[in-house]
Amino acid sequence: MSDEYRERLVDEDALASFLTDHLGPAETYDVRRHLEGHSNETLFVTWGDRELVVRRPPPGDVAETAHDVLREYRVTNAVAYTDIPVPEPLFACEDHDVIGSDFYVMDRLEGDVLREDEPERFAAPDARARIGEELVDTLATIHELDYKSVGLGEFGRPTGYTQRQVDRWGQQLMWAFEVTADEREVPDLYDVGEWLQENVPDDHPHTLVHGDYKLDNVMFGPGETPELIGVFDWEMATLGDPRADLGWMLSYWRDSKDPEPSIPELTTRFMEREGYPSRRELVDRWESRTGYTFEHERFYRALAVYKLAGLGEMFFRRYLEGNSDDPMYPKMEGRVPALAARAKRIVDGEEPL
Repeated sequence: MSDEYRERLVDEDALASFLTDHLGPAETYDVRRHLEGHSNETLFVTWGDRELVVRRPPPGDVAETAHDVLREYRVTNAVAYTDIPVPEPLFACEDHDVIGSDFYVMDRLEGDVLREDEPERFAAPDARARIGEELVDTLATIHELDYKSVGLGEFGRPTGYTQRQVDRWGQQLMWAFEVTADEREVPDLYDVGEWLQENVPDDHPHTLVHGDYKLDNVMFGPGETPELIGVFDWEMATLGDPRADLGWMLSYWRDSKDPEPSIPELTTRFMEREGYPSRRELVDRWESRTGYTFEHERFYRALAVYKLAGLGEMFFRRYLEGNSDDPMYPKMEGRVPALAARAKRIVDGEEPL
């Protein structure tokens, strides 16, 4: 990262003092920025013989409900001793005098995040099938959790969650448009937003939802057989509608019949290969595991892509205001309209499950 951006992201001396107070002194200390994330910032920290992860929001102005790392810490801490696999959370800090923002620290897991390709040891149909099964089974485990028993009974307001999702993402788009509309308009997003408002399901199950559940937010262990050992990035977690989680996961999962991706730079395509489950098979397995049905599937899949477009537009605003050096952000000028067109195709029935 650039020296200027690094200084905005972390005061290494202050962080070292904080870690010394909480973990004791260490002879070895190193801080590295994880370059694969595009929302909250992730720092890998070597502290003596321990490998740690520090999560903090990006510097600069952000939308009101985005990048809540303390919320992420709370839910990770709550589920750490359930069947949901997460890294062990260590402590959180609200004192902005340390690194300039809220942050939390957790242990670092060792394994593979399947982002650009599959590991060679998984390059066989049986292993590929297991990757999809582990992914959807873990999502079902999240949705089956007795959230009250782990202290999350007041973690959100599940009633009305889906309507609030439509409202919130519309508001976050408007926040981004305050700046980005001077560069170009995205009329399809207004059309999709209107359709979503008119088609919000009347009711839904109430479960813990992750809010950003997808293949590259989980880690598989180093063994020969795919085993999902960690779920990351809980910043959007709350109590709400599990079908929204499923729709979000599906928006990232490719079938071989799919059109070219809207954001090729951020699209994983290896699950188009032989052995990986189709989206329909993932849905069937989730329904079997949870007992829920994926009703209103066009709504949930369109909502997911609408949210992706909202994220992209917020990224574009941050780029225009000089609040990120992420090379993906300026590309959102053209990628968000492509996402909007995809959401419109789903709404119109032109991109089936």
